[in-house]
Amino acid sequence: MIRRLTKHDHDQLFSFLQKEPSFNLFIIGDIESFGYDADFQEIWGELDETGSLKAVLLRYYNSFIPYAQGDFDVEGFAALIRQTSDSSFMLSGKSAIVERFEQWLPLENKRVMYFCECDTDEYANEMDHSIEIKQATLEDVDRIIELRRRIAEFVVGPNAREMLVKGMEAKTARTYYIEKNGNIVASASTSAENSLSAMIVGVCTDEEHRKKGYASAIVAKLIRDLLSEGKTLCLFYDNPKAGSIYKRLGFRDIGTWTMYL
Repeated sequence: MIRRLTKHDHDQLFSFLQKEPSFNLFIIGDIESFGYDADFQEIWGELDETGSLKAVLLRYYNSFIPYAQGDFDVEGFAALIRQTSDSSFMLSGKSAIVERFEQWLPLENKRVMYFCECDTDEYANEMDHSIEIKQATLEDVDRIIELRRRIAEFVVGPNAREMLVKGMEAKTARTYYIEKNGNIVASASTSAENSLSAMIVGVCTDEEHRKKGYASAIVAKLIRDLLSEGKTLCLFYDNPKAGSIYKRLGFRDIGTWTMYL
């Protein structure tokens, strides 16, 4: 049976999601931030005959994330996606789960990325601590967006500024940066911060200031600070060169994440 979950299901739902908290950081973060009654967010669950959860599906606006630990009603969840979305929906999640939807939905623009996590600061503590790293405030948002736009390989979406502001205000995101001569030359951010984990995003360095260890120093500080708060760090990558840098800081691959746009 599939039904919409409510606050009365919260304890069972979180016990289910915490079995793989890194893969579920988006679902956990959205529930902690917006609850069960928002008009732009729904969470459905498939329950077995004893009432135990088998699988869940989150809708956040027009984006969907499923999660399961075994067999589940893929066709039933696919029907829900068709009923509650328009033609431009996004489906993403742990590859082994979301790729089961390919026979049930018109999925295109598939992108598979490595998913890794860090739960140790051993390597981050070995990094140079002498580089001054600042935490951004709302006053720094425009300068951060400006840095990202200066970087050719960086895609800055139309809602990038709004998302950065909302994340800071809701305390579900933070950005650290390095400044030289009044300009931000390197930065990295978190997103989807929740009580258990956070995703590292937006790691970038101005082309003129590369190969100085700035990005690694910022990520190392994020590792130290968030682990001290009891949070595991996660990130995606599809560039092996970038992956090797993250692994030197203590990240390890735990699987892959697939997105369909």
